[in-house]
Amino acid sequence: MTMIMPATGAGQLEDALDLLERGFPERSVDVGGSMVSYRSCGSESATGRSVVLLHGIGSGAASWLQCALKLQQDAQVIAWNAPGYGNSSPLPMTHPRAADYASRLQQFLQALGLKNYVLVGHSLGAMMAAAHVAAAPRGVAQLLLISPAQGYGSDDKRLRGQQIAQQRLDVLEKQGVDGMALKSPERMLSAQASESARAWVRWNTQKLNPAGYVQAVHMLCGDDIQRYVPAGSSAAVYCGAADIVTTPQESRALADSFKLPFQLIDDAGHACYVEQPEAVAAVIRHHLYQLS
Repeated sequence: MTMIMPATGAGQLEDALDLLERGFPERSVDVGGSMVSYRSCGSESATGRSVVLLHGIGSGAASWLQCALKLQQDAQVIAWNAPGYGNSSPLPMTHPRAADYASRLQQFLQALGLKNYVLVGHSLGAMMAAAHVAAAPRGVAQLLLISPAQGYGSDDKRLRGQQIAQQRLDVLEKQGVDGMALKSPERMLSAQASESARAWVRWNTQKLNPAGYVQAVHMLCGDDIQRYVPAGSSAAVYCGAADIVTTPQESRALADSFKLPFQLIDDAGHACYVEQPEAVAAVIRHHLYQLS
């Protein structure tokens, strides 16, 4: 298995970016006049299934690099750029819901001809993944929600959601994407995270498209994951043990409310698949072979 980021300092990021283009290349597909960009590696030969990875609000498909490469011997691995991220076309509405992202996801998966896949949603991607399963459950072999954002669209959270939306938009306006990137490792990773993980989080945040980020903020603050998680579905919830964004307590409560298995990812913050890619890959691999 090729290891990434073996050097120190700036060389770590340069090595990662080189491996990104060689081992996890970006592609695009047209879905009814809109483009969806994605990265992929591996093949279906081992298990006959694919793994579909959905990133969170401050990241993109490339962020899954280390985790994806650790799965490439087990399955075809596909990480999309959500609408408005990377080279993916934005959604047409200014205040989308998770169901709108899920609709684009369904078009994307149909365009690739994917069936019988493990769907992994991290943070805001968990809301999109849950909405996809609620609308089109047949293709999903299993749903994994990792450090799931739960949204602020319920009646009891609506005021808080309005406040958070304004805070996030103010930060974007005052600091820009580069300013956000400088501080992102503090929230996304544990205090013990390596410098290579911090550099990777910063680089991925720097690649945000402001307009796509604004749409995603409106989705986060105007929708609620509780509308979408199917009760009794083949799903599980995971969370970084040191996550301060979507805390273990909140993630466990979500799992308990839908009677889903719950497990912590040790020594990891919110972006647990960046900080502990081997552990998250092992979780996904377990579900792949459990279903084989």
